[in-house]
Amino acid sequence: MAATPAPSPTPAPADRTDPRTATATLDIPAIGVGGLRVVPYKGTPDDRPGTRVQDRGEAASPYGERGGVGPGEKGNYLVTAHRIVAGGPLRELPSLDTGDSVFVTEGGTVYEYRITGTRTTSFRSEHSLAAQRAEVPGAPGEKPTKAMITVSTCATPEDDAAGNHWRDGNDNPEHRIDKIGVLVASKPS
Repeated sequence: MAATPAPSPTPAPADRTDPRTATATLDIPAIGVGGLRVVPYKGTPDDRPGTRVQDRGEAASPYGERGGVGPGEKGNYLVTAHRIVAGGPLRELPSLDTGDSVFVTEGGTVYEYRITGTRTTSFRSEHSLAAQRAEVPGAPGEKPTKAMITVSTCATPEDDAAGNHWRDGNDNPEHRIDKIGVLVASKPS
């Protein structure tokens, strides 16, 4: 018997507390991530404030003019965390496959995102950074029609193996691995 696709979840209601400023937790069963604290901050992915959050072994979620939305909201919910240092909470992110689930719990709701693809972001390319931060991941200027997530971590081992030892002022390597997903369900926690 063929599985019936789940109906498209309704984006979070607009009248709740601003979800961009609420701390959430991240669970990715396929790679053993459970209860990872996601701390929101005003900024852009992997800037100094975001790197400080990640240095504590937590995930960071930027919001603001060039940042993302909150969990369950229409647009791009950005979550970044270390892979190599600070406990490496996203060390296994590269092995996350299309179809795997990512769960975000915030404000009494669990949001389930399904991974649909992988992108590589370059810190040395403004176009690449704009694509990562876009409301629709990979499509700057496109208006979002659904809630999406970008879970991002460094590509340090891959860059180093390729002889690319470039680092920015926060010691981030040139490339990031971005796993993109879409919201498929939400339910009370």
